[in-house]
Amino acid sequence: MTKTIAINAGSSSLKFTLYEMPAETEIASGIIERIGLNNSIFTTKYAGEKYKVVEDINNHEIAIQMVLDKLIELKVIANYEEITGVGHRVVAGGEIFKDSALITDEVLAQIESLAEFAPLHNPANATGIKAFKKLLPEITSVAVFDTSFHTTMPKENYLYSLPMEYYTDFAARKYGAHGTSHKYVSERAAEMLGKPLEETKIITCHLGNGGSITAVKGGKSIDTSMGFTPLAGITMGTRTGDIDASLLPFLMDKLNITDINDMVYILNNKSGLLGLSHVSSDMRDVEEAAEKGNEDAQTALDIFYNRVQKYIGQYFAILNGADAIVFTAGIGENSPETRQIIIDGMNWFGAEIDAEANNVRGKERIISTPESKVKVLLIPTDEEIMIARDVERLRA
Repeated sequence: MTKTIAINAGSSSLKFTLYEMPAETEIASGIIERIGLNNSIFTTKYAGEKYKVVEDINNHEIAIQMVLDKLIELKVIANYEEITGVGHRVVAGGEIFKDSALITDEVLAQIESLAEFAPLHNPANATGIKAFKKLLPEITSVAVFDTSFHTTMPKENYLYSLPMEYYTDFAARKYGAHGTSHKYVSERAAEMLGKPLEETKIITCHLGNGGSITAVKGGKSIDTSMGFTPLAGITMGTRTGDIDASLLPFLMDKLNITDINDMVYILNNKSGLLGLSHVSSDMRDVEEAAEKGNEDAQTALDIFYNRVQKYIGQYFAILNGADAIVFTAGIGENSPETRQIIIDGMNWFGAEIDAEANNVRGKERIISTPESKVKVLLIPTDEEIMIARDVERLRA
């Protein structure tokens, strides 16, 4: 038996889950928030207990040191050496990484070179890798890429209608994201449906602060809503999703913006539910405001539902039908209202929500009626176990 830790490093956060492998038993999990800010928050769950502390944590190296030291202090592990493998979530693998990879100096350099494809994510992912390698340089270290699952997309779905040399010379194409989540829930959906994975057609809806929809055929990604970067696709917490590119120079002129990066910042950080509602990027806050009569908040919700429905409809066409629609991630798992509204608004394809079964948060189940021609599933995602499994696979 070995212990493997799955790491998901954000720009100011670090999530972790420690597993006993290959049994896949979760030993501990937690998150550090507000890294680099005052009053950073460390929380962890272990052996039925919870632990929380608030203190300043200046960088990711200190954060990882704290994770390891707290695991020892709380007697989760006896020493560092008990952890023999670490898997790091990395958002962008470009066309280089079609699978997870053992992290070498060359692989780390390639991850950093791909930062232009995910500027909000890859630098943070690389920081987490470096910090862990400094503290535990000898253990098996694996990078698990969000984009790898989508490398099975056919050209007609991943190429843009641009001059071909932009793809051949600059790798300008759709890459997608959330691949580890889409892979996990589509595989689990096949098990719940009692069908061989290779015979399934599933539409997976990863709806969180960031969101994406994927068409999965035979266990392989055929198309996905996010694009060259995670900015494209559906309306998200602070991201626009799809817009007309010609709108950018128009708005830059009106707003006296001269640097395109300033405009891209607005699209990534000040748009989506936040920009539409002027309330919050959090679906719960927007729903509460809409219930109190805030028209902009209601409009934001309506646009969110609309964009998800449009992508589900597209993927029904691409897949020529589907066995199931899966909801996952923060909103998908915890908002019965969102699931109900999305499916009720497009029941022409034969899906019907069971209101009683749907009245649940974060619990795996089929939430459609027995008569529903297309099953609707709620499956909590588990990207961390997929990361741990890849560490074990590549360790062998």
